[in-house]
Amino acid sequence: MKILLVDDEELQLSRLKGECEKVIVGAEFYAYSNPLKVVEDSKKIKFDIAFLDIEMPGINGIQLAKKLKSTNSQIKIIFVTAFNDYALEAYRLHASGYVTKPVSESKIKEEVEELKNTIDLRATKKLQVKCFGNFEVFHDGEIVKFSYQKSKEVFAYLVDREGSSANINELNAVMWEEDHKSYLRNLIADIQQTLKSIGCSDVFIKQRNGYSIDTSKIDCDAYEYKNNNPDAVRMYRGEYMIQYSWAYFKDEY
Repeated sequence: MKILLVDDEELQLSRLKGECEKVIVGAEFYAYSNPLKVVEDSKKIKFDIAFLDIEMPGINGIQLAKKLKSTNSQIKIIFVTAFNDYALEAYRLHASGYVTKPVSESKIKEEVEELKNTIDLRATKKLQVKCFGNFEVFHDGEIVKFSYQKSKEVFAYLVDREGSSANINELNAVMWEEDHKSYLRNLIADIQQTLKSIGCSDVFIKQRNGYSIDTSKIDCDAYEYKNNNPDAVRMYRGEYMIQYSWAYFKDEY
């Protein structure tokens, strides 16, 4: 297990590392006082848990957490902060937990035990799809980049359909008010080519009467929520594919 520790104050960083070593025995610890260096190294090292100070120069803990999540969706973020519980509510969307300063063995142990008691959204399928907050698609920890943003939106709509087929007319009506069927076919081709390039062609299903997603081949937070996965339930903060006006998460189950 690889543990990331970040605090711009050397004394605080040393104390954090010492207390973590008492709790997480046998782990590899990577301690940084420069958060900008973390951004570079995180491209080469896949961290499992990150303890991040919030107030840091150059890039704060919230910003750093977003960058780490963008390249490693499975990383667990625990903020280390002097803020009180009420201020921390604003940060919970990005965090698996938090430790208040001064850090102690008991506080760290409590948060680590909480992580053990949750069910992770593990990367067991070909693609990992994040619907809560902004919609994103991941493959091997990297964001899947479509040639067009509209291709990504069409794919998002098919994910929202949960395996049900959508034909050209339906997709056109959702994406635009005018007729753009010719352009839409180009977007479909882009989706197929993008998935093919990462070895995931079979995720996208083209049928005579429309298009759909093979839901058995993707990990999706929204699907896990509906399966009562407690980690997914904990992640949902009322935001679902927020960049798309048509998106509405029906969570009454």
